Formats: sequence, structure tokens, C-alpha cells
Amino acid sequence: MIDPAILVTQIIGFMIVLWVLRRTAWGPILEKIEERRAKIADDVASADRLRKESEALKQKYEEEIQAIEAQARERIQLAVAEGQKVAEEIRTEARAEADRMREKTKTEIELEYQKARAALHDDIVRIALGAATRLVDEEMNEDRQRKLVDNFLAEIPGLKTS
Repeated sequence: MIDPAILVTQIIGFMIVLWVLRRTAWGPILEKIEERRAKIADDVASADRLRKESEALKQKYEEEIQAIEAQARERIQLAVAEGQKVAEEIRTEARAEADRMREKTKTEIELEYQKARAALHDDIVRIALGAATRLVDEEMNEDRQRKLVDNFLAEIPGLKTS
């Protein structure tokens, strides 16, 4: 059986222990728990703030990267256009130089042709004068004249005698 005096003594002792614990230990324990809860809440809020900041920075950097890529594409297009322009200028200049060289060559050929013609003319005149001088110096009969003309024509390159 249960002795009521022991039971009351134990209940009173338990109440005293609870009262002492509440006065000395319960307050600091609850205070520490509250501090811990506040610290965890601050850490969570700080983590959320840092996450939002990092997302904002990430978005900013992605926009900057896109702007840089757009600038790079634009610069590449400008460089390609400039390269094509320079290539066209080089082609145009090369064509003009080739035309100038062609005209110079034509002029030189024409000049050489005129010189050759003049030289040929001088040679023909000299040969004709030589033949005329021989004709005058020699007796002029029909056979002799024919023979001299044939010899004269044989001396001119490219002409056939009759």
C-alpha cells in the first residue's frame, strides 16, 4: 500500500524541485532556446537574402554576357564587311593595273609595229634604189630587165616571183 505521508512528501519535494528548476534553470533554458530560434530565423532570412542577391547578380551577369556577345557579333560583322570592302578595293585596283598594263603593252606593240613598218619601208626603198641603180648601170634589153626584176623580187622576203 501507499503511505499518504510519503506520497505528500514526494509531491511537495517534486513541486519544490520544479519551482527551483523553474527559477534557476527553466528561464535560461527557454532563453537559450529563444536565442537559438532567433539565430536560425536570422540565418534563414540571411540565406534567402543572399540567394536573392546571387540570383540578381546572376541575371545581371547573364545580361552583360548577352550584351558582350551581341557586341562581339556586331564587331565580327563589321570586320567581315570591312574585309569584303578591302578585298573589292584590291580587286578593283588589280583590274585597273591590269588594264593599264594591257594598254601599255598595246602601245608598245603598236610602237614596235610602226618601227618594223618604217624599217621595212626603208629596206624596200633601199632595195628599190639599189635595183634602179643597177638597171641604169646595165644595158636595158627586155630579157635583162625581166631578170633584174625577178632578182629584185627574190630579194624581198615573202614575195613570190612570177
